[in-house]
Amino acid sequence: MQQWKKLGQILVEKGLLAPISVPRLLVLSNRQKKRFGWTLEDLGVVTGDELAGALAEQFGLKQVSGLVNYSYSQETLNTITQEFALENSIFPLKLEGKKLLLAIADPTELTVINNFAANNEFMIEYCVASRNEIHKAICKFYLQKQMQDSQDKSVLVVDDDALIQAVLRDVLTTHGFRVIIANDGIEGFKEVIASRPQVVLVDKIMPKFDGFSMLKSIKAIPETRSIPIILISDKLSNEEEANVFNMGFFDYISKPIKDITLVSRVKRAISYYDQVLGISAE
Repeated sequence: MQQWKKLGQILVEKGLLAPISVPRLLVLSNRQKKRFGWTLEDLGVVTGDELAGALAEQFGLKQVSGLVNYSYSQETLNTITQEFALENSIFPLKLEGKKLLLAIADPTELTVINNFAANNEFMIEYCVASRNEIHKAICKFYLQKQMQDSQDKSVLVVDDDALIQAVLRDVLTTHGFRVIIANDGIEGFKEVIASRPQVVLVDKIMPKFDGFSMLKSIKAIPETRSIPIILISDKLSNEEEANVFNMGFFDYISKPIKDITLVSRVKRAISYYDQVLGISAE
């Protein structure tokens, strides 16, 4: 098996990283339990394209970019689901028979993808693209949305009740929040991927995709799992409330919703989100 260069060494050789910084950043990435390359990108030490280029060199793969500028057959897109694409930061580029050209952001761990290929009898050829490039392509071709940068004080409200939507939007807008509305869990999940809100307010019971299912999907994706999710529900018992927090919800608000409770909980969630981003940028 080929002995690949370590990513840090390649970045040093490219003049993107100082040799003295490598061990320090390795300690930080281990502490945060994140891949070394993602730590560098999240810190702004390297750009997504620079990281993709270094990973492509490390693994002897081709780097691709501008994925949203091309067209893809529906047959090619159907080879993987949007959930699988998002969870693994991959995007199918071309299908010829059983040969699939796949753009990946992380070539360091391909076990899940290789298992998928074996189960579906695909022969996969890999190339590397940045996470941002792949997510833009997923938004455009799977979700039919344009990916946006996360905006300050943005709150996604996911509820199938138009009256509750209007009440929450009016209260939050009055207090300076930017509000995005989704009518059900599936639409809400797509908005999370495309709009990257700072906080999500989600109703417990909805058609198609309830609040619990939406939480699970959001937490499964590295780029969205830090977004605080607040459950809106009828009054919960102590046991039910404990279970909600154990599942991963940041908070819950019981109905009927009081304005002061809503605003204070959303502010606390945004402070938490900003703190998480601050920690990742230290």
